[in-house]
Amino acid sequence: MKKSDVFYRIKSSQIMQTLFKRHQAIILLRIPDLERVEWYGDEQPLTKGMSGTINILLPNGQYHVEIKDKAGAILCYAPCNEEDLQAA
Repeated sequence: MKKSDVFYRIKSSQIMQTLFKRHQAIILLRIPDLERVEWYGDEQPLTKGMSGTINILLPNGQYHVEIKDKAGAILCYAPCNEEDLQAA
């Protein structure tokens, strides 16, 4: 085994392939778990099809999403899986 083979294995295992990037606009395909939602203001009902942006990528592979209302005001932050989101 060459030294370059070990280096490649270490580097390739640390790279995470993601579908979305930070600050990318998204649409919710599924309502996030309400127990894990961090409300920014008053609680309002969340519905499928609401828009938002990717805030950060969490270490467990989920996305921390900033969910906005129709006027563009921030409603809450919620962790979401890739399968629950669609690019806007």
